[in-house]
Amino acid sequence: MALRKIATIGHPVLRQVARTLPAAEIAREETQALIDDMIETMRDANGAGIAANQVYAPVQICVICVENNPRYPYKPNFPLTVLVNPTVEVLTIDTFRNFEGCLSVPNLRGEVERFTHVRVRALDRNGAPLDFEVKGLTAGTFQHELDHLGGKLFVDRVSDTTTLCTWSEFERHFQADFVERARALVAKFGQ
Repeated sequence: MALRKIATIGHPVLRQVARTLPAAEIAREETQALIDDMIETMRDANGAGIAANQVYAPVQICVICVENNPRYPYKPNFPLTVLVNPTVEVLTIDTFRNFEGCLSVPNLRGEVERFTHVRVRALDRNGAPLDFEVKGLTAGTFQHELDHLGGKLFVDRVSDTTTLCTWSEFERHFQADFVERARALVAKFGQ
């Protein structure tokens, strides 16, 4: 395993639509090494997830894991999940305002409307099918990561640009209100 460099906003790889992986390619040594490196890179950066194109590999893979994350202390834990060729289906019209950040957009946060309940379908790292639902803040995390695979960044979904702020200004002016909203969402959905 190795840490990989994370692409930052402005690099064209982040705007590419990642290509689908054929089943035979998932088992390849280089694909498995990429997955391992993504997990290590995400954990090293205290990310809640990372998509392959964020580490300069525009293929349909992302990993998500929240384990008492110091960067996002208000996010509920979610076990390590590897998604290959994922899709997301919205299961509700209900949304919430999520104050998002991104490893590829360092030191910037902003509010994004995310759906509160989605269904995720994908293959795992061994090519086995996954089909599950997530709600609340966790649903927002999955939508964020799958956006990356479509060449989108959270800043593309910020409808009110006055919510954009640095991390320190978020902590100073907006964090308390957002954490209160986030806790209410977690209490409602458990995720």
